[in-house]
Amino acid sequence: MSDLDTWRRKLKFRSDRRGMRELDLYMQQFTDAHMARFDERQLCEFEAVLDIPDQHVLDWIMGRGEPDAALRSEVLDLLLSFRYAAPR
Repeated sequence: MSDLDTWRRKLKFRSDRRGMRELDLYMQQFTDAHMARFDERQLCEFEAVLDIPDQHVLDWIMGRGEPDAALRSEVLDLLLSFRYAAPR
């Protein structure tokens, strides 16, 4: 297992267990869809997203505000454009 794979697993664990069930479900689908292809730069950006408080991220996902320009990144923009699909 490479260092990047180990890092991805750690980030996946953090993203799946943020504390707000709604955000946990959203992040689980997002990481399943995208994280395997993230390079080192994108993993750094995703780690920075995980440091943002849950309520801010959820508000942005729900369209209740926008992140400050200083927080914007390719990965945050990808996360905000991602559409959750409810399990059947």
